[in-house]
Amino acid sequence: MNPGLLPSPLEVLQTFWSRLTQAGLLVDMLMSLQRVLAGLLLGMLAAVPIGFLIGWYKPVRRFIDPLINFFRALPPIALIPLVIVYLGIGELAKIVILFYASFFAAVIVMYEGMMQISPVYIRVARTLGATDLEIFLKVMVPMTVPHMLTALRVALGVGWATLVAAELVAAQRGLGAMIQNASAFFDLRTIYLGIICIGALALLMDVALRKISERLVSWQDKADS
Repeated sequence: MNPGLLPSPLEVLQTFWSRLTQAGLLVDMLMSLQRVLAGLLLGMLAAVPIGFLIGWYKPVRRFIDPLINFFRALPPIALIPLVIVYLGIGELAKIVILFYASFFAAVIVMYEGMMQISPVYIRVARTLGATDLEIFLKVMVPMTVPHMLTALRVALGVGWATLVAAELVAAQRGLGAMIQNASAFFDLRTIYLGIICIGALALLMDVALRKISERLVSWQDKADS
């Protein structure tokens, strides 16, 4: 490989300091973080109730499951032309692309999680006289909390993976925009820096979510033991 095609760690570090102090790297990171979080939040708000709906009602599952499997197979980048036509090139268009990616990643995890819950819990609850609403609220919802958290982590990873595609929509700032602008000038150091920043932010957020998950589902570990 041509050594000129692989910048040294020192060169990347120098680019990091230069962009941090002169080119607004923090602004790019915050813009990307804001977009990912907005898409993630909206995606989870839609994925959780729809995941419950699919898992709880078989007629709904038969109708919606094929649609979800169809749309989740479509890469978000393929929708960019349509998003631009219908929503323009503003922030909404970028968030919609991230929402699309996060939603379909999370809803599958939610649905599969509900399917893995043992029917024994439901039968026991019915034997004790619980209504369908009580079974849903007191059995299904608590048992699905670990799957909600897993769906959140999966959606977060997919959101960061889709960031560069989302910022193809005429983004002026952001890590994806920084990578795209650098590629136009064959600025490999900045490209590597953008990739490292995306990976580092995704890793830090995943570690934080993992710690939160451990605290929230500690009751389940105690119950299993």
